[in-house]
Amino acid sequence: MSSVEIRQAPTGPYMTQERFAEVTGVSLDVVRGWVKKGYLPILDLGKYRLVNVALLTKNALEQDHKI
Repeated sequence: MSSVEIRQAPTGPYMTQERFAEVTGVSLDVVRGWVKKGYLPILDLGKYRLVNVALLTKNALEQDHKI
């Protein structure tokens, strides 16, 4: 029997880059790279840059997935 790692689901439409890295299991440097390249939708709120998880989810669901 193999072990399965269960990650906690996002808790809202926005989250910090640090929390997004934790939830997705990638490093903060990777998340910052994705932000810099425009791969993740971001909300700039004062000095904070929050990942727009709601928009990311919406965009992912709208993609045409081919098998």
